[in-house]
Amino acid sequence: MSVATSIPDTSLGLTSSEIQILRQQQQIALQGGGGHAGSVSRGRGSGRNSNSSSRATSAASSQGRLLLDPMSLRALSHQLEYLQEQIHHRIEHLEDQMQASIQNSRDRAGNVIRNADAEIARTRAILASIDELENELAKIGHIRDIVKSFRARIESYDHRLDQAARRR
Repeated sequence: MSVATSIPDTSLGLTSSEIQILRQQQQIALQGGGGHAGSVSRGRGSGRNSNSSSRATSAASSQGRLLLDPMSLRALSHQLEYLQEQIHHRIEHLEDQMQASIQNSRDRAGNVIRNADAEIARTRAILASIDELENELAKIGHIRDIVKSFRARIESYDHRLDQAARRR
């Protein structure tokens, strides 16, 4: 098959990055599918027709064209299916890793929340103890004032008794 039965790969309505991927995958398909299972080596074998088709596909690819013969398109199709499968497996793997990461973050956040709740409860207990101690301190201060008052009175009475005893 000749390059005349090809179309420019830029006329496929693809972006430049998609065209680049298409060209790369077409080259990989030309080289026998990269050694993956299900490559295009099935069928009649690697006779003269597949060799000339491979050369024609290579020539078309180097000129930025997509060869339209069934064998080249089948090879490209298999290569792209393989690539999609690999991408799908990678996405699944990354999704699994992301779920594990999210679960770990949840677990850590749960631990942080439990620890924070425990610290809040401990702080509240300490504050309650401080309030009780402040009340006790206020009571003791009040009792001290009463004792001071009694002591002052007793000292005053004692002083009066001493003065009364001296006068006699």
